[in-house]
Amino acid sequence: MSIPAPLPFENDIHALEQALSRLEQAADPAQTTEIRRIRKELDGLLKQKYASLSAWETVLVSRHPNRPQTVDYTNMIFDEFVELHGDRAFGDDRALRTGFARIGGQKVMLIGHQKGKTLKERQTCFYGCAHPEGYRKALSKMKLAAKYRIPIICLIDTPGAFPGIGAEERGQALLIATSILEMSRIETPIICIVIGEGGSGGALGIGVGDRVSMLEHAYYSVISPEGCAGILWKVANEQTKPLAADALKLTSGHLHKLGVVDDVIDEPLGGAHRNPREMANILKSYLTRSLRSLIRKPLDVLMTERYEKFRKMGVFTQ
Repeated sequence: MSIPAPLPFENDIHALEQALSRLEQAADPAQTTEIRRIRKELDGLLKQKYASLSAWETVLVSRHPNRPQTVDYTNMIFDEFVELHGDRAFGDDRALRTGFARIGGQKVMLIGHQKGKTLKERQTCFYGCAHPEGYRKALSKMKLAAKYRIPIICLIDTPGAFPGIGAEERGQALLIATSILEMSRIETPIICIVIGEGGSGGALGIGVGDRVSMLEHAYYSVISPEGCAGILWKVANEQTKPLAADALKLTSGHLHKLGVVDDVIDEPLGGAHRNPREMANILKSYLTRSLRSLIRKPLDVLMTERYEKFRKMGVFTQ
């Protein structure tokens, strides 16, 4: 049994996982009853804790180092992935991956953020913070997909676009704004799913689609809790970050209720990081169903519904 690194609120869960691992490694038939008891207790504890996560605890889960990323899902869900590199202007941003793939026999254009797992990969991917060339690359590949009427799937997992001076000099804000505009009128089905972090304009840059959904323990927000705490309380610490997370209403439950996301995709017990394979199967099933539904729609209906979907957001009647 592989034990994930414990989060701050998982001390009792981690203790049970360690005890269960020791018993399973001993392979003593006399301990079968005890193993079953601990498994049942562990499942109950996971169910209880993960059904009542606070907003800040949800953020911590979404950032877990073992949480599946775009490349993991590419290997587990998609077939015949052929990566497409470069923006034909500056370079190839490794924080955003693009390429043709198949899912259930359907050709798609896959676009997703990649944070990296090892330190070297994280540095190469800038921890999932894309530069202007990343959004330029993504947009050009979306237009290529539209040319051949291939659906687009966007997997969002970023704390935000890269905030460096060089990125701003190369038009970071303009590229994100352009991407939002162009995605609103690209003539092919688009599915966007927040698989981990959905931070600020970095997420919105590939976040306009006919279906915008998120995993159960992901978050989607205009700013990170740390950034919000720094603005409102002038300091981001263990007291202010949970307050900011609560104020931002960034969890899947909040956003589904507010109409920002269409669907919340359930995660395996204890989060996607505890069972990446099961999470991949759940996500594949959701994507397959959504693609079938969207492909059937006439293009004019698809475009009208996409426009109306985003125009409704933030509009309330008393």
